[in-house]
Amino acid sequence: MIKVVTSEERHTSDRGWIHSEFSFSFADYDDPSNAHFGCLLAHNDNTLMPQEGFKRHPHHDLEIVSYVISGRLKHTDSMGTEQILEPGTVQVMSAGTGVEHSETNPSEDEPVRFLQMWFLPSQRMLKPSYTNRQFDPQEQLNRLCPIVSGQGVEGAEGALPISQDVTCYLTQLESGKKIMYPQHEDRRTHLFLISGHVAIACADGNFNLKPGDAARIRKSCDLEITSTGSEMAEFVLVDLP
Repeated sequence: MIKVVTSEERHTSDRGWIHSEFSFSFADYDDPSNAHFGCLLAHNDNTLMPQEGFKRHPHHDLEIVSYVISGRLKHTDSMGTEQILEPGTVQVMSAGTGVEHSETNPSEDEPVRFLQMWFLPSQRMLKPSYTNRQFDPQEQLNRLCPIVSGQGVEGAEGALPISQDVTCYLTQLESGKKIMYPQHEDRRTHLFLISGHVAIACADGNFNLKPGDAARIRKSCDLEITSTGSEMAEFVLVDLP
């Protein structure tokens, strides 16, 4: 079963200092029928204006994954971390027993766009932790590059650890190129298109995605994902229980 959620179906939140597109219920968007997809609780597409950001605030019992698409993002937390994340950087913060953090845009004139995903952890009351890594575009070119993994997937040695049975992949697919992804019967797949255009072919039919669209997939066959536009297609694919 494939459910396509178009960019227009997401909830838009525009506060001036931040523009967000929420794929699931979040903040002022409350829809009980769209609260999560498995252990994926949030998938937010955020753009922070220059010199703006989220002031220090607390979390607990969450696995938070962020990916910087463009611009620069400054992260600080109560574990003593203070870092500026460049484009292509992925960070994973395990909130566990409790952590405070801030995410701000240090630039004077350039917005920062980043994705943020929230996952329920595999167990509660874990020790908080933080890690990040900048991924080279060549690692993602025409292949599924594992960026975050908590299940020991083969070939995921360079992925950041997460306290949940999920693997997140990042791909930059050249025009006309295709990749195959084996969809497992007992797993879910969440695919979000950051830019470009792709077509997904499987036993359920053919589906076309444009920027901001997502596909939520369960109990399907192998997926054939093809870049159909004239430009590069970039997407994140999440395998989860």
